[in-house]
Amino acid sequence: MSKAKTLGFSPDRLSRIEQHLQTKYVGPGRLPGAQVIVARGGEVAYEAVLGLADVERGTKLTHDAIYRIYSMTKPIACVALMTFVEEGGIALDDPIAKHIPAWKDLAVFAAGIGPYATTPVARPMQVVDVLRHTSGLTYGFQSRTNVDAAYRKLKVADPYGEQDLEGFIETLAKLPLEFSPGEAWNYSVSTDVVGYLVQKLAGKPLGQVLQERIFDPLKMADTGFFVPEGKRDRFVACYSASPDGPMNLQAKPTGGLTLNDDPTTSPYLKPPKLESGGGGLVSTAADYLRFTTMLVNGGELEGARILAPMTVRLMASNHLPGGKDLTELSRSLFSESTNAGVGFGLGFAVVFDPPKTLVPCSMGEFYWGGAASTAFWVDPVEDISVVFMTQLMPSATYPIRRELRTLVYSALMESRA
Repeated sequence: MSKAKTLGFSPDRLSRIEQHLQTKYVGPGRLPGAQVIVARGGEVAYEAVLGLADVERGTKLTHDAIYRIYSMTKPIACVALMTFVEEGGIALDDPIAKHIPAWKDLAVFAAGIGPYATTPVARPMQVVDVLRHTSGLTYGFQSRTNVDAAYRKLKVADPYGEQDLEGFIETLAKLPLEFSPGEAWNYSVSTDVVGYLVQKLAGKPLGQVLQERIFDPLKMADTGFFVPEGKRDRFVACYSASPDGPMNLQAKPTGGLTLNDDPTTSPYLKPPKLESGGGGLVSTAADYLRFTTMLVNGGELEGARILAPMTVRLMASNHLPGGKDLTELSRSLFSESTNAGVGFGLGFAVVFDPPKTLVPCSMGEFYWGGAASTAFWVDPVEDISVVFMTQLMPSATYPIRRELRTLVYSALMESRA
């Protein structure tokens, strides 16, 4: 009996995943390549690797390829902060100003382009706000408000700019918030603040803390803030969707893709000035699967205990005020989540009303993705975790994530719900 069948899947139906990716995306040149791993109970039920790691050089994608995971960094940074919560070093209801004194006078934008007219916050920002994106902070690339524009001008949270995490925090102290903390949800640099808190609590650089508390215990050997010299041959190219549309990569190598970041000259080949907890890591599918398996196991993997089961459950609960979903509270023009029936926990989106999502999923399933179309989800009910890797920006170009959920769950023959 095949491993997939032993784990409750139909091997024939799982094979549809590669067929779908090849026929719809990789073959026509919509994606350079793709890798997906489906696991249950900590065992791999299915893996597919197809396409190219580097279109220009014709390099095939391999199972140990190293990817920019962008916002899939966020759950890792949040898990790191929760280890300090468990130790009593910080509490979710602590005012942020307790740990960042320079932020005690933060106010809400009212008008202006600098200097700004502001109003007082209804309540102080708390640690929980930066974990769940209800902080009032923003991202410059949202291009929606004057505050967004200020973020762009000052290159807030740019890993390859002139600021480190300390400078990042100092810059934000001078800018107004988009809204009073807790009043709305806005995708933001909040998780970079999480990374700063981790660094400050440990008294060590963020990368070192992640290495000691997560990567080493979980044996995530290829995850970090840059690609070391000995691993550069495994680092893949990153692309942007071309307005010319998809073409067959074999017939026309540049196809519908525009090179966004060349792996031979990428800034990821050297340590960044700012270690971004919001989006700075590179990783492999196998490494990230170890992280997701730890989460589906309730905080433990192969004897390495990262978090207690109760802490993982707390993280994977909807923390949006009033128990609302993202359709009711989001002010963001962009996120790595669809919204209906989906709330937000401490580091990732959480499904709390499955029928509203209009895709197969379980109550309590949690997930997130990255700007280059990478994605993961964890299903505690079915004991399933899935990791998807590719390198195409922006992530909203194609509905691959929703399609993958349908393909995976349509192959699941033995439910544990």
